[in-house]
Amino acid sequence: MKTDRALWKGYEGMEWTIKRFEELTLQELYDILRLRCEVFVVEQSCPYPDVDGRDSQSFQLFGCDEQGKICACLRILDRGQTFPEHSIGRVLVRRDCRGSGLAREMLNRAVRFVKETGGGNIRIEAQAHLREFYRQAGFTPCSPVYLEDGIEHIEMLYQNEN
Repeated sequence: MKTDRALWKGYEGMEWTIKRFEELTLQELYDILRLRCEVFVVEQSCPYPDVDGRDSQSFQLFGCDEQGKICACLRILDRGQTFPEHSIGRVLVRRDCRGSGLAREMLNRAVRFVKETGGGNIRIEAQAHLREFYRQAGFTPCSPVYLEDGIEHIEMLYQNEN
């Protein structure tokens, strides 16, 4: 399956792209890692090992504005990398793009992509304060709240109907 194409162009000028790690350009990879560092390490004051070896076996879904700047991104992990199910992680929206529904659209695209490319359930490790956001997208809590890198998290499961 060829994945180095833009997906579902739309959302007020956003261009959505999904690529396997090896399909990313160096600039795309740099921009994704920089943005993840800005949000998770600097903004959330959470020094953690972002470069964890899982990106190389994942899809990266990202949305760029009309100037080509990444506004939102996440990664989709294959079954067996973190959980027996697919997983979605490193979900973020750049600070100046928040509050616009961009995260919801991106998450819906990720779920749809998993459904279209093999289906199966999706398990995530969500920051606990975002539980309602993920619940509205069809995820159900399936663990107690626990600390991960000093931030409360909860596992949540999306049960694919297929």
